[in-house]
Amino acid sequence: MISNFFSQSKPINFVAVSVFLLIIFAITKYMALDTQSDTLLIVKQVLLFGICLFSIFVFDFLVNKNNLTKNNSYKILLYVLFIAVLPEVLLNSKILLANLFILLALRRIISLRSKKDIKKKLFDAAFWITIASLLYFWAILFYILIVAALIVFIITDIKNWVIPIIGIATVAIIAVSYMIITNIEIYDFFDKLIDLSFDFSSLNSKRIIIGATVLLSFGAWSLFYYIKNLKSKTKSSRPSFSLIVIAAVLSLAIIIVSPNKSGSEFIFLFAPLAIIMTNYLEVVSEKWFKESLLWVLILTPIITLLL
Repeated sequence: MISNFFSQSKPINFVAVSVFLLIIFAITKYMALDTQSDTLLIVKQVLLFGICLFSIFVFDFLVNKNNLTKNNSYKILLYVLFIAVLPEVLLNSKILLANLFILLALRRIISLRSKKDIKKKLFDAAFWITIASLLYFWAILFYILIVAALIVFIITDIKNWVIPIIGIATVAIIAVSYMIITNIEIYDFFDKLIDLSFDFSSLNSKRIIIGATVLLSFGAWSLFYYIKNLKSKTKSSRPSFSLIVIAAVLSLAIIIVSPNKSGSEFIFLFAPLAIIMTNYLEVVSEKWFKESLLWVLILTPIITLLL
C-alpha cells in the first residue's frame, strides 16, 4: 500500500519520488516541446529537472528541520503528486526558479523560531524573496510572511525589522548595476515585470480545471482540520504552523493576481499545501480513506490525459 510505504522517511522513498518526478517531467516536456532536440535544449531541460529535484530536497529539509510534520515521506510524495496533477508548473522556467528561491526563504523564515542568528536569517529571507520577485514579480507578496514571522515569533528589536530592507537593497543594487553594465533599460524591465490580471479565461481547460478543483478541494478539507488541530500543538511550535497557513493564503493571492495565468503559478501553493495535507494524513485513522485520497491524486493526471 502506498500510504504504508511512505509512512516512514527512508532514502528509498526519496529515490521513488525522484523517479516519479523524472517520469512526470519527461512526459510533460515530450508533449509540450515541439522543437527538435539539440544539445542546448537537452542541457536546459536537465538543469530545469535539477531545479525541481533540488526544490524537493529543500522542501523536505525545511519541513524535517522545523518538525512541521512527523517523520514520514508524505510531504514529498504529495508535492510531486501536485506537480503530476498540474504539470503546467514545469513549463515556466522562471517560475520554477522563483519557487526554489521562495522555498529557501521559507526555510529561513520558519527557522526564526529558534531565535538564533535572527539578523542573518532575516537578511537571507529578504534576499531570496527579492531575487524571486525579479523572476516573477508577485513573489513579492512573500515579504508579508517576513513581517508575519516577526510578529508571531515576537521579535521586537527595531534593528531586526530594518534587516530585511537591507537584504532587499542588496539585491536591488546588484540588479541595477548588472542592468547598467549590460545596457538593459531599467524602466522597460520593470514595466514588463509589474503587471496583474483578474482574467481566468486562460485557465479554461479540462486538465487545469479538474486538477485545480481536486487540489483546492482536498486543501480546503485538510486546512479545516489543520487549523482545528493547531491548539493541540505545543505553544512554541504553534507560530510555525500558523505561518504555513499564511504562506498558503499568499500563494492563493498570487494565483488570483497573476498576469499570465497558465497554471504554472500554482507551484507556490504546493509546499504549504503539502504540509497542511500531510498533517491531515497523519491524524486520519481510517487507512482506506488515506489510501483512497492518495490514489485520487495519482489517478487524476492519468484521467486528464485521456480526456
